[in-house]
Amino acid sequence: MTSSLHHRRTRIVATLGPASSSREVILSLAEAGVNVFRLNFSHGSHEDHADRHAAIREAEARVGRPLGILADLQGPKLRVGVFENGPVFLKEGQSFRMDLDRTPGNETRVCLPHPEIISAAQPGSHLLLDDGKMKLRVVAVSEGVLDTKVVVGGKLSERKGVNVPDVTLPIPALTEKDRRDFDFALSLGVDFVALSFVQRPEDVQEARDIADGRAWIVTKLEKPQAMEALEPIVRLSDAIMVARGDLGVELPPEEVPVAQKRAIAEARRQCKPVIVATQMLESMIESPTPTRAEVSDVSNAVYDGADAVMLSAESAAGRYPLESVEIMARIAARVEQDDEWRARMDKVRFTPEDTIQDAIAQAAWQVSCTLQAKAIAAHTKGGRGALLMARERPHCPILALTPDINVARRLCVVWGTFPHVTEHERTAYGIEELAAPAAELAKTLHFCVKNDRVLVLAGRPYGHAGSTNTLRIVTA
Repeated sequence: MTSSLHHRRTRIVATLGPASSSREVILSLAEAGVNVFRLNFSHGSHEDHADRHAAIREAEARVGRPLGILADLQGPKLRVGVFENGPVFLKEGQSFRMDLDRTPGNETRVCLPHPEIISAAQPGSHLLLDDGKMKLRVVAVSEGVLDTKVVVGGKLSERKGVNVPDVTLPIPALTEKDRRDFDFALSLGVDFVALSFVQRPEDVQEARDIADGRAWIVTKLEKPQAMEALEPIVRLSDAIMVARGDLGVELPPEEVPVAQKRAIAEARRQCKPVIVATQMLESMIESPTPTRAEVSDVSNAVYDGADAVMLSAESAAGRYPLESVEIMARIAARVEQDDEWRARMDKVRFTPEDTIQDAIAQAAWQVSCTLQAKAIAAHTKGGRGALLMARERPHCPILALTPDINVARRLCVVWGTFPHVTEHERTAYGIEELAAPAAELAKTLHFCVKNDRVLVLAGRPYGHAGSTNTLRIVTA
């Protein structure tokens, strides 16, 4: 890798699937710059995911750096029923009934096997069918029945998806399938669990209770209701994902970029990593090169300061998974060399909270700029010190030193953070004993050369989570 690629701040999440399940491909993706691998539990068996998990851990040993693994739960899937004679064509202005009757549908009605939707909908509510291709407006609600008018027509096939953008549905974010998948993912030892269909903070709290610290909870922002409760949802999450596919179905398309920027800003304010996902290099499913619009889209997320950008079908089912990772890494690395990108990172900074850790992180940013330090080595037990340092968006890489491999893997999604597992486990170490080895490691990992300055952050006594209270400047 070139120096710019090696020091790339923006992390890459890549989804595994039929095109990328072999050990050889997973290793090549890791070598190309993937930081976190996503296991999509909407597809594949538990055995498939277990095999991929094992292959990732083998690749981790080969590349010599931590790799994160994210289990993405499917969430509730709301769908219409079946039709008696195949697809029907809905015409604008026609009446169309949706009910609980399991009888196959026709041109005038279909089963909607979700009583929660019928009970929550009101006249004026809208239903979106087949990823938003068709739109219905509810005109009347009766026992087990929605009478609607077709606003946007089209061909409706059986079991197509239903979205209800303007109603909070009394449906839990975790289905029985999700609970089984959740337990299995935790038994594998994944680092992150992504939660779909979040509408309210309570959905996130339920997932946190299940995880019980065994994995970080990544909340997917894909419902308008989640955007309305953004601040408390981010507060309860360990990280968030801007899932622009589903969000784009339920929000007007012009609102999606605004929601993305809001989410990135709020996540950074609360010191939580944020992943921008969906259709980033969509054309590379079939093409070896992206469109210029896609390159601009990835660049925009990097300019906004997203912690990570994600590949979905591009790496899971596309013809060019490796090329997709390589071009995404190149785009991010190029943007990060731009003076305008640096100016944006410096401009958007936040008032620290009244804690020693916050004050040390802000001071380290200033000192590293003044002295043109080449690296910040942050000793962290639980990861909080590295997260606080990353929020400052320093000019130099953050070498996150932790004795816990699980913490190191979770930090793989954090902007500008390069986690490394140390052998220090005793609590007797002081900053003096930690500084020189940290600077030597920074040299070994090619973050600096002899006589460069390195900042070292640690807590006294060493080894206590949340105790970062010391900043030392050392010469490599």
